[in-house]
Amino acid sequence: MTVEKVINNNVISALENGREVVVMGRGIGFQIRAGMEIPKDQIEKVFRLENPDVMDQFKNLVQKLPPERLQISAEVIQYAKGVMDKKLNHNIYLTLTDHINFAIERYQKKMMFANPLLGEIRTFYREEYVIGMFAIDLIERKLGISFPVDEAASIALHIVNAEYNTRMRDTIDMTKIIHDVLQMVEEYFQIEMDPNSASYGRMVTHLRFLAHRIYSGESLEEGAGLEEFHAMIRQMYPEEYACGRKIQEFILQTYGHRVSAEEISYLSVHIRRIRFSGSEDKI
Repeated sequence: MTVEKVINNNVISALENGREVVVMGRGIGFQIRAGMEIPKDQIEKVFRLENPDVMDQFKNLVQKLPPERLQISAEVIQYAKGVMDKKLNHNIYLTLTDHINFAIERYQKKMMFANPLLGEIRTFYREEYVIGMFAIDLIERKLGISFPVDEAASIALHIVNAEYNTRMRDTIDMTKIIHDVLQMVEEYFQIEMDPNSASYGRMVTHLRFLAHRIYSGESLEEGAGLEEFHAMIRQMYPEEYACGRKIQEFILQTYGHRVSAEEISYLSVHIRRIRFSGSEDKI
């Protein structure tokens, strides 16, 4: 791995098999020049971003960034990968680092804001929220800055973005869709759902993928020979299916997305489980 450009004393741009990467290490940029081989024992972290524009933005960001903030972001992302065992979009290195840096600057200026989606994020994105809590605990331990849990929720949304490869605006809207659909089910059947039940968790997971399909333009394909399955669901669960149809109409009118009959059938099954989940359904 050879040096392409020294960004600062702790970060350099390098070439790895002909591909540009950003390398972090305390003092790694000191007394080193372009073309020189990077000592392996000085490398603490290598950032590999696939998009050249994102790479340029990342280099500009870290140029004046205190090294401990970049290190915190890297540790949070590494922790997220371990907790979730899912592939995250490499852009997370730019977006999360920028967010953490900006959050610290706002904290220093006493400009803290509540997160209006805190409750929804904590319920719908439990793993991601755990990662957010890890992040604010790490920031407190390393920098002595104590963030409220609202910041953990904001960090969680960045993890969701990287999971689904969506924009922040779309992720926020996806969260609202999940909330709206659950609220419609509660109002339709005059029930109060238990967020700690397994059936609730399964339904939230289903709605997360449904919301993502809305913003990615995808849909569940209508499989051949499924009409009998749809007819069976309509016959077995007529009330739940009717609720599903209302949700289908709501999504079409509000978000312009046509939900398939297969989607409604599966949703009806989840609604049925929600309605009749008992104490044995706890998670």
